[in-house]
Amino acid sequence: MDTCDLFSSCRKGDVGRVRYLLEQRDVEVNVRDKWDSTPLYYACLCGHEELVLYLLAHGARCEANTFDGERCLYGAQSDAIRRALRDYRQVTASFWRRDLYYSFLLRLLEQGLHSDVVFVVHGRAFRAHRGVLGARSTYFAHMLDTKWKGRSAVVLRHPLINPVAFGALLQYLYTGCLDVGVEHVSDCERLARQCQLWGLLGGLEAKQASKPGVCMKVLTIEPPQADLQLREDLALLADCALPPELRGDLGELPFPCDGLSSCPDVCFRVGGYDFLCHKAFFCGRSEYFRALLDDHFQESEQLEASGGLPAVTLHSVSPEVFTHVLYYVYSDHTELPPELAYDVLSVADMYLLPGLKQLCGRSLAQLLDEDSVVGVWRVAKLFGLARLEDQCTKYMARVIEKPGADLPRHGAGRAAPAGAGGAAGVHWPGLLTTAHGAIREPGASLWLQRLPPLCLGPRDARLGPRDARLGMRSFSAQTSPRAPGLGTTQGILE
Repeated sequence: MDTCDLFSSCRKGDVGRVRYLLEQRDVEVNVRDKWDSTPLYYACLCGHEELVLYLLAHGARCEANTFDGERCLYGAQSDAIRRALRDYRQVTASFWRRDLYYSFLLRLLEQGLHSDVVFVVHGRAFRAHRGVLGARSTYFAHMLDTKWKGRSAVVLRHPLINPVAFGALLQYLYTGCLDVGVEHVSDCERLARQCQLWGLLGGLEAKQASKPGVCMKVLTIEPPQADLQLREDLALLADCALPPELRGDLGELPFPCDGLSSCPDVCFRVGGYDFLCHKAFFCGRSEYFRALLDDHFQESEQLEASGGLPAVTLHSVSPEVFTHVLYYVYSDHTELPPELAYDVLSVADMYLLPGLKQLCGRSLAQLLDEDSVVGVWRVAKLFGLARLEDQCTKYMARVIEKPGADLPRHGAGRAAPAGAGGAAGVHWPGLLTTAHGAIREPGASLWLQRLPPLCLGPRDARLGPRDARLGMRSFSAQTSPRAPGLGTTQGILE
């Protein structure tokens, strides 16, 4: 089991094996064993300094004044490890280094990819995106649709606006995290109150109250792992991108995106439907779309006008499948039904979206039975889904180890259609012998494009945009009401 292997490798100090398990096998770095110990604790206890530094850099938690932090500190085998634990600023963006979605949002903020508005605060320029600001803040949504409407540059001259605090505010809006020097905390609180960011204001006050008497130089706020507010807010942009004809599954009127001007800058035409999207998200998340939209050689001749927006026609994808791609690109999540997993997996491979492929792997894992496991295993090998491959291998091993088990030799049945590497004529013990070998199959995506939709039963369980959207809360409560009186609000940002 990968988790047991991780703990064993940490005790041995095998950095290479730990790197493989974390980066290739996608094992959780803060997993706990039955003794409530973490990989970092074992690395500290056994005196492996290089491994300790690697784990810290890849998200291992060791915050001061916590059980895990103090346990690692007192269990450390050497003074060098103790110094590394004390000096390492754990609660920073390094905790998210392995999170592709967070890395994308941070890059979007820092590089200003396809930005459409610039804020100038006392001579310092901040490139931003109207859609992101409007989805994250009702105050910014109102100002961008009224006083700042149509302006590519917004100059803020109020003496109470601190450029450092404004930059920290943008960091919070884009990533949900905030890092600011303690000398600028009061400025951040003032801006948070003006922009009606009550969550940020409460977080700043709670953080200061939690460490009385502690000499802090930098105050850091990060959302809890279970906090989905950022992804829910950005999923509103996906709601706005849906064609009106496909919004019926979003719930009762008014739709969640009503009243929000998302400011799209590209139109994707899929099966006769127009999806009004943002280049910043598609180019930032997919090399495929970056090459398609940022074509410096003007080879994308399919561009044409669509209501003032460039339009790109996408082939070999249905509107239903593209809806799942859409919500993944914006929110890093989509409710993917198993019967669509093969179709979405093929498109995710074509669009170079590894995270969506992993979601497909989790969905396919729900299909495992004695008839389907061989076909799913081969799909996992073809598309490099390591975790799904392990799940299939373990499932096959359990079947073989059953006393008097009748080893299946029939086709892969409902889970893997013809051409998907079914189990017809397959000898399971021989197959398991090669389970950890490399299988190379040319044209892996080609046969998937020819697969019929997968049905798991008599019901054709086709899901719409509501199911593709985040399954996190009811759609009737999806958007918070706009604060009254915004039209007359006067503040330091105006």
